Amino acid sequence: MSKEFSTAPSEFKRAFEQNRALFAAQPAILQRFLEAQAHHIAQALTEHLPQVKFSLPDRVVAEIPQIGQPAPVAVPPAAREQSLGGLKNRIRGTNVREEVRHRLIALEQSADHAIATSASLLRYAAAIHMVHNMLPAGRSVEYRADEGEEIATLPVAPLEPESAITQASDAIAEESSADEGRGDLQVPFVPAARRFYLPQWVSFDEKDALLVGNIKEAEANLASMQRYVEILHAASSLAPYILADEEYQKKRYGMLGQLINQGRALARYKAGEIIRTIKVRAQSGNLNRGLSLSLPYYDDQELKMAQTNFEVIPAGRIMFVPAFVVRAVHEEAAKRLQDTRFNASTRKHLLVILQILEDAFSQMENKK
Repeated sequence: MSKEFSTAPSEFKRAFEQNRALFAAQPAILQRFLEAQAHHIAQALTEHLPQVKFSLPDRVVAEIPQIGQPAPVAVPPAAREQSLGGLKNRIRGTNVREEVRHRLIALEQSADHAIATSASLLRYAAAIHMVHNMLPAGRSVEYRADEGEEIATLPVAPLEPESAITQASDAIAEESSADEGRGDLQVPFVPAARRFYLPQWVSFDEKDALLVGNIKEAEANLASMQRYVEILHAASSLAPYILADEEYQKKRYGMLGQLINQGRALARYKAGEIIRTIKVRAQSGNLNRGLSLSLPYYDDQELKMAQTNFEVIPAGRIMFVPAFVVRAVHEEAAKRLQDTRFNASTRKHLLVILQILEDAFSQMENKK
């Protein structure tokens, strides 16, 4: 993770340290005020609220060039109350997130030193709130990149044996009403889950075996991980220098690797479900009127599940044979090899899923 941290541009590190020092220079009561306003801003950015209101403080401690040292400076009352969004914006379809960012940048460029300093403080406080307060911290993890890939997604740590001693990061606390007053029940995570940053959202082991109750739970876990990364992105969009924050780097590294790993596993698992469904329908003769497939994959550029659609058997009275699937997979793979919309790692992942499909029906064809 130190390597990840060192990739932050020097200007980001400098800006981050300057804003951190500026925030630390404010009186405690003013810091609490800024944190409260930052909460409103962060909520609007991450929950896509149609409107956001926040206030600048009545005064800030800022560097005064004339005296060469920090001193309290009053913020003009007319500039304190800020309101963005509302009915007009909903009609226009304006993005409040962009409005907030542009407003804070505009305020930072104000000729009034107190207004500019207040905006800088709010931008810093909102980004810190999103990274440090809105997102749970996870385990210390290390991933490695698969061959030919840039993003590290494969846990390096070996599978740990079950232990009688359970640490806080090894289990999730469940409170039972039947045992009220007796404390939380520590439910250990399986060893495969403990290799990742936040084990509570791990749905598949290294062999794509489902670790949760059903596929809906796996999809919910993936959605939680995607929201985690979206909040990190919202913070870096608001204050790009937050990339130099060590906590940001730890959380981004830990969750990005886990998200892509589990997204790909979910896609492979769903591909297996599709294979099983096709085989069942083929045995019952329900595929003799055509077959089209929507094959899932995980797009690690967009960081979301996607699907590729292709025809296996055209509509009509054509008897299903496994060779049709093999041929369709070959054609689809050839198309994706030439598709410039995919980056190398997403294309590789999709080709793996197509290969799973081909192998399943090649074996079925050979058994005939």
